Amino acid sequence: MTLTPQSTPVATPHPALTEMGFFRLSVADYHDMIANGIVTPEDRVELLDGFLVTNMGQNSPHSSTVDRLDEDFKLSVSPGWRVRVQLPITLFASEPEPDGVIVRGDRRTFDLRHPIAAEVALVVEVADSSLRLDREVKGPIYARAGIPIYWIINLPEAKVEIYTHPSGPSDDPKYAERKDCTAADSIPLILDGELIASLSVADILP
Repeated sequence: MTLTPQSTPVATPHPALTEMGFFRLSVADYHDMIANGIVTPEDRVELLDGFLVTNMGQNSPHSSTVDRLDEDFKLSVSPGWRVRVQLPITLFASEPEPDGVIVRGDRRTFDLRHPIAAEVALVVEVADSSLRLDREVKGPIYARAGIPIYWIINLPEAKVEIYTHPSGPSDDPKYAERKDCTAADSIPLILDGELIASLSVADILP
């Protein structure tokens, strides 16, 4: 499956990227570096808007939240959907590694490639020190790609931010709607417009 350009990547990095350190690359450059062993899993980097940035480490609350999310998603989805945790998705100028995604496919679909935007129903980031990056950098990246639903599990503020109605390619990509859910709420898990399950925020948060 080929990638369709969605918009021109930004010319200069967001301040949240400059704080982390970056290199400018295309997705093809990034894939070549991986294929040639220049970038390895131990390097803990991801490609965001054409910039190679360092991936933040995980503390215990972050790791345990990702683990619970993985379990809840796998118990909820039906055949034809795959749950992937901290694995790449390939977008036009980015190859982020979200904390969780639900994508269309089976156990062999992604043997030779990563999921692309059209296959992603839901993307999730678990945010602690990465909250600014997840809101201001990854949010526009996912909105530009047209990923329909984006969750930020906001650990510092003990809530889940739900973003919907992505703009798609634009000069200012964003999600038109945001809803915040606290520990007293349940989140509807919606795939392709269908309600699959309701997840308790209190059960997701550490």
